[in-house]
Amino acid sequence: MTDQVISTDPEVNDAPQSGLASFWFYFSENKGAVVGLCFFVAICLIAVFADFVAPHAPNQQYRDFFLVPPVWQEGGSWQFILGTDAVGRDMLSRLIHGSRFSLFVGIIVVVGAVTVGVTIGLIVGYVGGALDTLVMRLMDIILAFPSLLLALVLVAVLGPSLTNAIIAIAIIQQPHYVRLTRAAVLGEREKDYVTAARLAGVGPIRLMFRTILPNCMAPLIVQAALSFSTAILDAAALGFLGMGAQPPTPEWGTMLAEAREFILRAWWVVTLPGLAILMTVLAINLMGDGLRDALDPKLKRS
Repeated sequence: MTDQVISTDPEVNDAPQSGLASFWFYFSENKGAVVGLCFFVAICLIAVFADFVAPHAPNQQYRDFFLVPPVWQEGGSWQFILGTDAVGRDMLSRLIHGSRFSLFVGIIVVVGAVTVGVTIGLIVGYVGGALDTLVMRLMDIILAFPSLLLALVLVAVLGPSLTNAIIAIAIIQQPHYVRLTRAAVLGEREKDYVTAARLAGVGPIRLMFRTILPNCMAPLIVQAALSFSTAILDAAALGFLGMGAQPPTPEWGTMLAEAREFILRAWWVVTLPGLAILMTVLAINLMGDGLRDALDPKLKRS
């Protein structure tokens, strides 16, 4: 009979054993991750119901321009809680509708980069040989360029628009998934369960996608969460440089670009979109830390 080792830490002994419950137990230990998750869920709900939450249409213009937010200056109009911009558009409504574009960019970029990058990484990691060398050298070339500079070049070639910005950001992000997936596959393909499946007659496609890939998902999920915030920042940067969403689209980076000449005259038209980007990206990064803690067995208490 073997002796069972019991931890003296009561929190570890009380940890649930089922998959989802265990994940939430370790995720919720990171209080910052929980706060980030709550903020991210709130942003998602605001984006989905923007037409009902926003008090005004995002591009509707009023006669009152550069209205100071009433919470900052007495006598301000409570009709515009966060003031108005240079052409009399409600800042709160534009920020609310802008969350749609930022989240849309993040979702499409992550889905596209994960789909292409994971597929390529699986194939080259499993096949190896000359294909592996060729693909990885191509990924090294892409990673050798500064990401924002490469995105600017791609958008300049394709033409300034939000769609082309999404394509460019997805292209510059997918090498990270290729390298990460390949490294995980190289660590898994020689293990006993893969050898047993191969000897049982499992085909290479099923072996890659049904046997190996599920055991490589933990680092990919963390990378996807961090890439989500990077995609929002890159989209805002391209919008600020005039290569992303075009005016009058209420995208946060485009709003910053429109307001930069009024930075000394009307601080709120620059500060508010910047704060929206900052808080959203911070919330997603905090979620990424929590996902790492919950999914990485090396970081779990034992």
